[in-house]
Amino acid sequence: MAFATARVAVACAPDAADIRADSVAPADPPDRTPPRLPDLLGSLQSAARRTGGAIARTRASLARRGLRHTLLRAAQELRGAKAIGKLKLAIPENHPFRPFAVPSADAPLASIVIPVHNHFPHTLACLRALAACGDTTPMEIIVVDDASSDDTALRLNGVQGLRVVTLKENRGFIAASNAGAAIAQGQYLVFLNNDTAVQPGWLDALIGTFEAYPSAGIVGAKLVYPDGRLQEAGAIVFSDGSGWNCGRFEDPRAPAWNFVREVDYCSGAALAIARELFAQLGGFDAHYTPAYYEDTDLAMQVRAYGLRVLYQPAAVVVHYEGVSSGTDEALGAKAYQRVNRRKFATRWAQALTAQPPPNADIRIASEHRAKQHVLVIDACTPRPDHDSGSLRMFEILKLLREEGCAVSFFADNRLHDGAYTQALQALGVQVWFKPWIGSRGAWFRMHGALFDVIIASRHEVAVHYLRLSRRHARGARFVFDTVDLHFLREAREAGIVRSPALARKAQRTRALELRLVRKADLTLVVSALERDLLLCDVPAARIEVLSNIHAPVAEPAGFAARQGLLFVGSFRHPPNVDAAIWMAREVMPLIHAQRPDIELHVVGPWPPREVQILDQLPGVRVHGHVPDLRPLLDGCRIGLAPLRYGAGVKGKINQSMARGQPVVATPQAIEGMGLTDGVDVLVGADAPAIAQAVLRLNADHDLWETLSGNGLIHSQRHFSHANARDGLRRILASR
Repeated sequence: MAFATARVAVACAPDAADIRADSVAPADPPDRTPPRLPDLLGSLQSAARRTGGAIARTRASLARRGLRHTLLRAAQELRGAKAIGKLKLAIPENHPFRPFAVPSADAPLASIVIPVHNHFPHTLACLRALAACGDTTPMEIIVVDDASSDDTALRLNGVQGLRVVTLKENRGFIAASNAGAAIAQGQYLVFLNNDTAVQPGWLDALIGTFEAYPSAGIVGAKLVYPDGRLQEAGAIVFSDGSGWNCGRFEDPRAPAWNFVREVDYCSGAALAIARELFAQLGGFDAHYTPAYYEDTDLAMQVRAYGLRVLYQPAAVVVHYEGVSSGTDEALGAKAYQRVNRRKFATRWAQALTAQPPPNADIRIASEHRAKQHVLVIDACTPRPDHDSGSLRMFEILKLLREEGCAVSFFADNRLHDGAYTQALQALGVQVWFKPWIGSRGAWFRMHGALFDVIIASRHEVAVHYLRLSRRHARGARFVFDTVDLHFLREAREAGIVRSPALARKAQRTRALELRLVRKADLTLVVSALERDLLLCDVPAARIEVLSNIHAPVAEPAGFAARQGLLFVGSFRHPPNVDAAIWMAREVMPLIHAQRPDIELHVVGPWPPREVQILDQLPGVRVHGHVPDLRPLLDGCRIGLAPLRYGAGVKGKINQSMARGQPVVATPQAIEGMGLTDGVDVLVGADAPAIAQAVLRLNADHDLWETLSGNGLIHSQRHFSHANARDGLRRILASR
């Protein structure tokens, strides 16, 4: 960690324009001198300009939002942060300056460039926030002193680890930013205004977005006001070149502003871009000197280069907006906003024809690049490390995003599920939850008309949304996702446990599922077998197969590196409880009679008491929930699917085969998967047959290698992302 303060002096030609620092100066003592007539006239003129600006903004809002949303926006601005709740923010304390150190990596991944012109108290607060944020991304911090006339230069000497560029003449925001970029060493440049207070995790989130999204050219932060209200969640460019800050004055915790999404541009107040790309594009264009529209122009250039501009809500930055430059477009540096808008509109006239008109619905304009707007509803937020259905849903949502769809999701329980909700938001999925979604009907009345496709998973969920979709989303295609045929599973369970009550329940479920199949525009199933079964009852139904989705490994662990047996399943699913108990109590004693050293690993969340106590049996280990299954999938020699009843495609078989782990299963478990006994899998119909198959496969290296290789081929052919993508494209193209 280097702490020396580096200085670079850069001679520049004079320019009268001030840098756009957007910082808040300390209040001066009150002036009690009686006002003079020129001062009064100036005040009246300023008030008139502010009034005119307010009228113009109101007209623009009425055109773009309508009366109702304009009044809501005005109410939000007037009532402040108290009415929307408090966002917890880390704001550095304003105590006297004492020397301190900022992060300074020898090999930085990110170079933070901060242009400044005077207003040292805000520069100091910005640097203190950077010193305290605790992000792990290796960084260097470059302050470009744009010929400040206060004590900025002197005070910066007391900040260890800082790199300082000193401009001899005041050149403005664009020149100062480019000067800082010119000496940067990091792979990424992060431009940061000096009137900001970064929040913990901001830089890790910004830079991590480039890894998660290789198509990202620019990544912008979520900007919030010091009082906790939202300032900007990305921005829209309209066809006339004007801009619109998404979410201004709204609650920054709301679902609409908390998912990664493509935007037209992000404010240069907190913006990241690859250093090499920035250089190739020539930096911020001096055409817009001294400031304003340089960030918008850069975003257009990045898109023309074939990359995307993304908004990252996890990168939170407090921004004290418009203090040094002001908010009056007729005065000071702010006057260049109007001038540069005309320059921008002229330069990008052709590209702007593809942008939404100024009177567009903001909700639609903010996602205007989306091919289709898709709403997905499930019983709960998918937890892909918990159960097969969740993993399938997570991969479907991911593929929908990759296909260019704007995707909204909510769980029927309408709960925020912590890290699992955040994982969907990181995918670019807008996730709705309480208190922003209350009753189903109210939400559909407000948002239903936005969607082209509505996918409702599971009959017990879909039944609540079919009528709402027909009433409030009349242009949308309603897709019923069965996940598996529940009535089939319930009927088989009734036969196993000999329950007339469960058999009657299965009949009721069958009637409901078939009614949904008849009324839906399209039905999804996970296997051709279930498709054919439904077509026997509803011949006119439109049915697509969209099965489980897995990525087979290229080089699986070999036979010798593995030992033991693996059973995986969510124990909220009754067939898994039955299978685990049956395997441990009925099958394992037969295996241990010949090979007492073979161990069974039982893995899965929510194990009930009757599963937990299996751990007391010899050679049985009950692990409970294991977030990362890869060590067990790669370390155990044989995967097990000893299901005695069920329906659908079994994710436990998919997971094992995709990691090169051969499987021993019952006939019920492999139903609809197209697997052949002795070629892709070993099958046993009862306890002795399962035990014999395990003993045979555990001892036969050649057979193990054959099943391992064929399982990988089968996974790639039937359950890969490419296969699922083809199915999704057919679904999206259906009418």
